[in-house]
This record gives sequence, structure tokens and C-alpha cells, in this order.
Amino acid sequence: MYPHERSLVKQLSDKPFSLIGVNSDPNVNEIRAVARTKNISWRSFWNGPAGTGGAISKAWHVRGWPTIYVLDHQGVIRYKNVRGAAMDEAVTALLAEMGHEVKITHPEHAAE
Repeated sequence: MYPHERSLVKQLSDKPFSLIGVNSDPNVNEIRAVARTKNISWRSFWNGPAGTGGAISKAWHVRGWPTIYVLDHQGVIRYKNVRGAAMDEAVTALLAEMGHEVKITHPEHAAE
């Protein structure tokens, strides 16, 4: 999912859009190394080594990974577990509600 997420972050850099990641791998140093090698430029939090037993996943009722929430500008969860084109449609719809018309493209996936 990293290429798709990277593309969204780049394309929507001038829009009211944020991508936030939460990771629960047991070793925070390994996560940091992956973030560097995979060019993860968005904010990402460590949930701790307890998997879905960590504080963030407990607060958001996450029981498995990956769990995807798309929130609107008021912090209300509007979409859950959308990926790929469905995620693009969700983000596009929410930005349109705010008066921001966007067309999200992913040329690196055009051949897939």
C-alpha cells in the first residue's frame, strides 16, 4: 500500500488532507528503518509491541491490521477499510464536500 499512499500524499500536498499511520510491529527500530527505506514521509505512530493491544488501537477499536479509517474535516469516520480506487473515491468525495475538486491518478499503477 505504500506506493499508493505515497502518491496520495504527493498529489494532495496542497489540499486539506493528511495521512497518518499506526504501526504495532514489536521493534520500533525496525519500523524506523522500514520508514526510511520505503520513503514513508507521512506521520506515523508506534502503537507499541502489544499488537492490537496497544493504546492507539484500543482507543480506535482496531482489532486487526491493516484497518483504514477515512475521516472528514470534523474528525468523523466516514469510510472504513477502503483501499486503492475506493480510497481515492472516498478522499475525492470528502474534499469535494469542502469545495476542493481533485482528480487522483496513480500512473505508477497504470500497467497493473
